[in-house]
Amino acid sequence: MPGKISELNECLRSQSVPWLLLFDIDGTLVDTGGKGMVALRKTAIEIFGNEGPPLDLAGSTDLGILENLHTHFGTAPCAERTHRFFETYHFHLEAYLSSSPSEGRVLDGVVELLQDIAVAPHVKPALLTGNTMQGASIKLRHYRLDHHFSFGAYGSDRADRNLLGHIALERALAHTGHAYTPERTLVIGDTPKDIACAHAVGAKCVAVATGQFSKDQLAAAGADWVVSSLREISCR
Repeated sequence: MPGKISELNECLRSQSVPWLLLFDIDGTLVDTGGKGMVALRKTAIEIFGNEGPPLDLAGSTDLGILENLHTHFGTAPCAERTHRFFETYHFHLEAYLSSSPSEGRVLDGVVELLQDIAVAPHVKPALLTGNTMQGASIKLRHYRLDHHFSFGAYGSDRADRNLLGHIALERALAHTGHAYTPERTLVIGDTPKDIACAHAVGAKCVAVATGQFSKDQLAAAGADWVVSSLREISCR
């Protein structure tokens, strides 16, 4: 049974111990209107000659998606193909986002929460996303959210999302000089994979039902808190 969000907010407002908030991007901060999927499919056609199997992007890492494509097409992974794949994908992603700027949006409550965090010195925002570092930058820059995030763990670091939490904690120490504990780390995402990723590092997860999963589904997946939108989270 998920906890009460009011109790979490009370903890986040306490300035006695710093908090690290790790944000997913797609379905949590923004909805690109499917531009990422379109860019991936076009890239698969150009690199592998076919768009391949149906892609499950809900919490997957970009490296994991590429691994699945290699398996599907029976090709051995190599550095040269990996470079070409992501170079092509990033090109198409930026082009598709720029070509239809009215499609897609920043999700409810995101701007307000990030603005609150910006003036809350005891709370540090960072990313924990399946996007590559460059893909994350393209999306956040397009939606003018990039200035809120100075570091993170990305889908270009590891194929297994459950390994990204440790990387995020290491980078938090390197960027801030503070050793955040898992107990004071909160993963914010919209899929069961975000929940599993948080628990893999010993952190808690706020699951937000702004993606393809309902509040009931996220609760059943073991989320520590479930909200309808980020408007329900407050650190001030």
